[in-house]
Amino acid sequence: MKRIMLGNEAFARGAWEAGVRVVSSYPGTPSTEVTETLAKCGDEVHVEWSPNEKVGVEVAVGASIGGARALSCMKHVGLNVAADPFFTAAYNGVTGGLVVLVADDNGCHSSQNEQDSRYHGRGAGVPVLEPADPTECKEFMKLAFDMSEKYDTVVLVRSGTRISHSRGIVEEGERVEREVIPYEKNFRKYVAMPAMARVNHVKQEQRLAQIAADAHEIMAGSIPLNKEEMNDPEIGIVTSGICYQYVKEALPDASVFKLGLVNPLPLQDIAAFASKVEKLYVIEEGNPFLEEQIRAAGIPVHGGKDMFTIQGEYSANMLRKGFGVALPDAGIDNTDAPGRPPLLCAGCPHRGLFHVLSKLKTTVMGDIGCYTLAALAPTNAIDSCLCMGGSIGMEHGFEKATGNSKNLVAVLGDSTFIHSGITGLVNMVYNEAKGTVIILDNRITGMTGHQQNPASGKNAKGEIAPALDIATLCRAIGVKNVFEIDPFEIKELEELIKAETERDELSVIITKRPCVMIVKQTEPPQMITDACKNCRQCMKIGCPAIEIKDGRPYIIKESCIGCGLCAKVCPFDAIKKEDK
Repeated sequence: MKRIMLGNEAFARGAWEAGVRVVSSYPGTPSTEVTETLAKCGDEVHVEWSPNEKVGVEVAVGASIGGARALSCMKHVGLNVAADPFFTAAYNGVTGGLVVLVADDNGCHSSQNEQDSRYHGRGAGVPVLEPADPTECKEFMKLAFDMSEKYDTVVLVRSGTRISHSRGIVEEGERVEREVIPYEKNFRKYVAMPAMARVNHVKQEQRLAQIAADAHEIMAGSIPLNKEEMNDPEIGIVTSGICYQYVKEALPDASVFKLGLVNPLPLQDIAAFASKVEKLYVIEEGNPFLEEQIRAAGIPVHGGKDMFTIQGEYSANMLRKGFGVALPDAGIDNTDAPGRPPLLCAGCPHRGLFHVLSKLKTTVMGDIGCYTLAALAPTNAIDSCLCMGGSIGMEHGFEKATGNSKNLVAVLGDSTFIHSGITGLVNMVYNEAKGTVIILDNRITGMTGHQQNPASGKNAKGEIAPALDIATLCRAIGVKNVFEIDPFEIKELEELIKAETERDELSVIITKRPCVMIVKQTEPPQMITDACKNCRQCMKIGCPAIEIKDGRPYIIKESCIGCGLCAKVCPFDAIKKEDK
């Protein structure tokens, strides 16, 4: 049976057909749908959201040692978090097949950088597979598990925004159940002590060399892992992943060497291809990962990053321009299309907090989540954003550098706090910090699409699960001053923040209100009455349901969810609920 699938759905299908038994991931766009899809596959696969990517990989490693096929999925910056177990597992090898899927984000669609995860694969010394369409997503995932067990190695499967979120026709196959390999104690393989690591490092290099030697005959189902497509010999292009699609669209007559295995590189095969063409080009998004290795091998490259940028995404038209090919007439003029800046949703529970922080002119160390948007107008309420959980450490460092904790806070979400904020808070307690940490508990992992987390009360399959009590955890760590408050009680919240940021002692404020996207609102919309003085205080909360119409604030009732925040900030009591 054939079905149209997202690339991420095809990855999930491939893992399921390959007999995966354990999946442990942390949500991160553009990788999230792989794990979400597998969570719907039934009881034959254990699927869980881990507190962070490091734990996710450690769970997958344990499952592999136990003899089962295991998968861990994440976005590119998540691989940084998982690097510790990932790099060492690359030395030790596997029992059951072990695959790590990482999705890069060229163009920073939903990320703070454009990291190139191929370097992690090369640095760790593991094979890296890169599919170019949904069919390959499925077949390469199945191949990854087979390669993992055949070569005794972790396998990294690299995706990207356009591969993960493109659609294509994929043929479904049957699941092949794999018996769990009986566990045998082998401390020389799995105990990462220096004496064992030195031996395992040699084995790692040997298996990489063997994979490179075998590359020309490795097949992903009926698809060659690497393939040579000879056409006009004037132009030869080495490429991989989504760039292969751009090359085929922009330069259909060019000869192409398409890489599915981007580490280790089959340099002998590339050299043979180069000898058949007049000019060799390397087309790849991101850093010159392929180009530098090809040049270093003494293979002449006519053009690569000297023609095309390191930043952002490529396109077929970019390649056409670079090679002097006429652009097609699309027949559409998009030059006047309006911009669509990201906004917090109408009724978002974070809006009340950032309205208060903006009013108090608080210095805010921010974090990764929907609430990062509060850095933008009209609240302009976040001063920094670095990485998951980084807000707490940055606040602590800021205080120690300046000697001042007054009107200074760190803000982060419930899932982010669990991901990597807990240790930062432990550090603040241990080193006698005086700052204030605000944990935005909206009962869900919001930014990546409303996945569950250890504090939400449900697991990855939507089943009831133990819910972490964040306030109790903070007290257990040693925080004496812990407060819980509804962020829409803005007067009380303002007084609490004033008091706690003046306190010469560490405190934690937990704002508790569910994400507006997971709790159905039953209140009628708001309306602005004749009492309005056009002071525009309601505009300062940045609600997308309020706009200026005919020179005055106007509430769009189709967008308003009746949260009432605008009424609470109106100094003239001019906003009322509309009659039902």
